[in-house]
Amino acid sequence: MASYLQIENISKSYGPKILFEHIGFNINEGDKIALIAPNGTGKTSLLRILAGKDKSDSGGKITFLKDIRISFLEQDYSWDPALSAFGQSMALAPEMDEGERYGYELNVRKYLSNFNIAHDAPMSSLSGGEIKRVALSAMLATEAEFYIMDEPTNHLDVDAIEFLENYLGHSRSTLLMVTHDRYFLERVCNTIIELDHGAVYVYKGDYENYLQKRQERIDNYNAETDKVRNILRRELEWMRSTPCARSGKAKYRKDAFYALKDRSEQVYTSRKLDMSEVSSGGRLGTKIFNAKDLGVRFGDKCYLRDFSYNFSRGERIGIVGPNGVGKSTFLNLLAGIEEGAQVSGSLEMGESVKIGYYRQSGMEFKPDQTVLETIGDIHLLGRFMFGHDMLNNRIERLSGGEKRRLYLLSVLKQQPNVLILDEPTNDLDIVTLNVLEEYLLEFKGTLIIVSHDRHFLDRLVDHLFVFCGDGVVKDFIGGYTQYRSYMKDYEAEQKALSRGAESKVGSGASKSGSSAKVKDTPANKMSYKEKREFEQLEKDIAEMEARKVDLEARMGSGNLPYEQLQTISSEYSVLKDGLDAAELRWLELSEKQ
Repeated sequence: MASYLQIENISKSYGPKILFEHIGFNINEGDKIALIAPNGTGKTSLLRILAGKDKSDSGGKITFLKDIRISFLEQDYSWDPALSAFGQSMALAPEMDEGERYGYELNVRKYLSNFNIAHDAPMSSLSGGEIKRVALSAMLATEAEFYIMDEPTNHLDVDAIEFLENYLGHSRSTLLMVTHDRYFLERVCNTIIELDHGAVYVYKGDYENYLQKRQERIDNYNAETDKVRNILRRELEWMRSTPCARSGKAKYRKDAFYALKDRSEQVYTSRKLDMSEVSSGGRLGTKIFNAKDLGVRFGDKCYLRDFSYNFSRGERIGIVGPNGVGKSTFLNLLAGIEEGAQVSGSLEMGESVKIGYYRQSGMEFKPDQTVLETIGDIHLLGRFMFGHDMLNNRIERLSGGEKRRLYLLSVLKQQPNVLILDEPTNDLDIVTLNVLEEYLLEFKGTLIIVSHDRHFLDRLVDHLFVFCGDGVVKDFIGGYTQYRSYMKDYEAEQKALSRGAESKVGSGASKSGSSAKVKDTPANKMSYKEKREFEQLEKDIAEMEARKVDLEARMGSGNLPYEQLQTISSEYSVLKDGLDAAELRWLELSEKQ
């Protein structure tokens, strides 16, 4: 198996903070690697160095297999509001010749369609999740042998996550990615690399294997420390022997003593988020939110239609649905901060309700403030993994995950009895997510969560509001995995019913006076209507294939202006989809001949 990437002796620091030092590892063809580490310890910095966007402090050596294509998905995707989704993807296209560019353009169109993004949609009109899907379309369109991805599932809805999960899981490409999505990690990755205390550890296998082997490593390290301490006690007795003897001691043995002393002080400790002192607010009455015939519109677009529901004390609701259907708008409405919407119906809030609202765009810290100035409670900051060495760090120096953790603390510090969380898992590391889940399981108030993290929803909610679009909301009793299983069974049932209905086409009745005669057409034989459809399909397919050959010849001529090439490429994409559908239907009918 070919080695795609060899890393030797790379380091990164920010001021006095060492992220990693003199690390090295190897990535082979076909590896699908998840990079795991607490927020602020250098995951993004490491990916940027490997992608050529940053440099190692210690020089070092980064060697890629010659001529492999590499594509990098950054966490913060730069985009131009003046461009369309297609134009944005083409604007950031890698250097390529005309033939490669043509293939890339077709791929961009394909993946935008797969992610349900209109090619001509203005970037300025897209949600955060839709912008992420444009970035993914541009990345996948390169058909790279090696993908480097920083949080590829952030802001994506579940349909997009599952498409990406299925694509990458079956792809032959090599992957190195940072992700906090545990289901995604388990279903895509075959290797985990942990960045811990500035060193790198490689674990082959799934997430469960990683947790087990990591604990074994920690236990072995601490057991070795105990052995070193026993040796140190004997060496200390020797060092404390009579002054006369001490003056003649061998230098090498004294040096070894001090080395042992340093090693004996190295006990492995892993800082963990401690939420035991962050409690929910005061008593919550029986009235939380009472909604009756609630509707929300922005201009001609309807986000909520005739919604009626009385929220209960202690209820745990998950809210799911595609990007852009109004989930965040609904949360804003509950929190009383929606502006500019046309609201109908009524929404009443109980007098005892004390809301804590964690918003996607709610971080409003002053960048020049320090961590301590922002929260003001040293003890609480320590519980949230902000040690004394970080108290005077300015907000602008924190990583994305550290800012999110600080924001979470600022919300929970208010001790709410109703928690509204909009995508709380974005940018948080897996360790923090696990502790947050344990806290929320014990939370006594009402919990309302918008999330695309399937593991998070499965652990925390007892029913779902499913936003279906055009203002329609359905209530499903159960967790997310139960919902997806139900939907798959339902869709399979509908397909079976549809096939059953098609098999009955051609059945009919003719009446003569008061008598009737029914003639059945066997299910495996074409009806008259299907025969006519089959004959027409043969003609249509022949015409489409001829047109396809003509378009391919024109696009490959190299003589077309770019605008004309773009128009023809668009027609080609539509034609190809139509041809695929026609051929599939022809095959279905041909089995009945």
